[in-house]
Amino acid sequence: MREPVLLNNVRLPRWLLAGDWPQRDGVPVLAGVAIEGGRVRSVQPATPSPSAWDLGGRLALPGFVDAHTHLDKAFTLPRMKAVQPGLLGAIDAMLTDRAHWTPEDVRERAARGLQWAWACGTTHVRTHVDWWEPDSVPMAWPVMAELAQDWAGRVRLEQVALIKLPLFEDAAQALRLAQQVKATGPHALLGGFVHSTNWSERALRNLLVAAQACELDIDLHVDEELNAAAVGLQTTARLLREIGYEGRVVCGHLCALAAQPEAQAFATLDAVARAPITVVSLPATNLLLQDAVTGRTPRLRGITLVKEAQARGIPLLFASDNVQDPFCRLGSFDPIEALGTAALVAQLDAPFDTWSQALCRADWLRRGTAPARPTLVGERADLVLFTDADRHGWPSRSANRVVLRDGHVAHGDATPFLPT
Repeated sequence: MREPVLLNNVRLPRWLLAGDWPQRDGVPVLAGVAIEGGRVRSVQPATPSPSAWDLGGRLALPGFVDAHTHLDKAFTLPRMKAVQPGLLGAIDAMLTDRAHWTPEDVRERAARGLQWAWACGTTHVRTHVDWWEPDSVPMAWPVMAELAQDWAGRVRLEQVALIKLPLFEDAAQALRLAQQVKATGPHALLGGFVHSTNWSERALRNLLVAAQACELDIDLHVDEELNAAAVGLQTTARLLREIGYEGRVVCGHLCALAAQPEAQAFATLDAVARAPITVVSLPATNLLLQDAVTGRTPRLRGITLVKEAQARGIPLLFASDNVQDPFCRLGSFDPIEALGTAALVAQLDAPFDTWSQALCRADWLRRGTAPARPTLVGERADLVLFTDADRHGWPSRSANRVVLRDGHVAHGDATPFLPT
């Protein structure tokens, strides 16, 4: 199929349009997206064009970023026996399952997840890899590095070393771990599991200092618990200021904010807003694992304070997290599922016009200041066109879609939109 010259009558979200974009009855007018050489050449208000694809007001978004996944664990649930409720029960089940892991097993499951992500329109995946020993690289680590190379040009795959916090207690060992991660390549990040069961401010400081020394970005699991006394996020924000950290830090989960008194939680978010921190919310897994007791309906939601973070200008993304493993029995590596869950449980207004950017802003994972208003112009023409959804009900009826890669159809049926 030939490259489209113009996608006409496209409904783009407000966050992706220029501040002076014209409106009609308070709604942004439809757009014409011109594509040339696999990139977006221009975005202008739509005008009649008989040679254009006519989207007829259908919704479009840039390719998705799935900022927090666990490809090494994916699809392990079918071979497990009963899993005890809650986060620690899931960890125990996963440790037992590791006896079945081989490089071939990890590669097959992770590659399946990447294929699902590709088909739904994702262009950027970040996966965490459990790292339990100080002197040996996990089996899954080189597998992910190979997959990152295999998928280069289609999906950008980043890998995070998910290291338990006690391994950073010794500063010299922390530096060695950071150096091992650095040697993997520019797609690798230093990470850690920060929880009240393994809490150590010294270890956390050593982690941050080692990352700074190796010029590594950081991605942490933080306060994944409904414990009002958890101080992982608060301490991370303070330590980053103290050491003058210059990279980008991503903090995922942050469930404890929802359990803390508002004054305490808001003070922590104020500190986060002053730090180079991006927040990632994982609504599906947190709903399943937090306040989980067998035979009892959960009372607490476990999702972090996404509205309050957004109000403070904190970059915030939703992501898939675990998929069909003991941590989350559901999932399909389609980040729209995460946003659909969040829209209900967090009572989000205007999911398409406002919150869809929480699936698309890969720049919020990078160093430096992100633009206040991003643009498609000049970017690769990696777009997702929703054939059935409208802006009022989205992300409902979002399963049917056309995925464009470099302006070419990679998935779905675009025949109805082609010029006659």
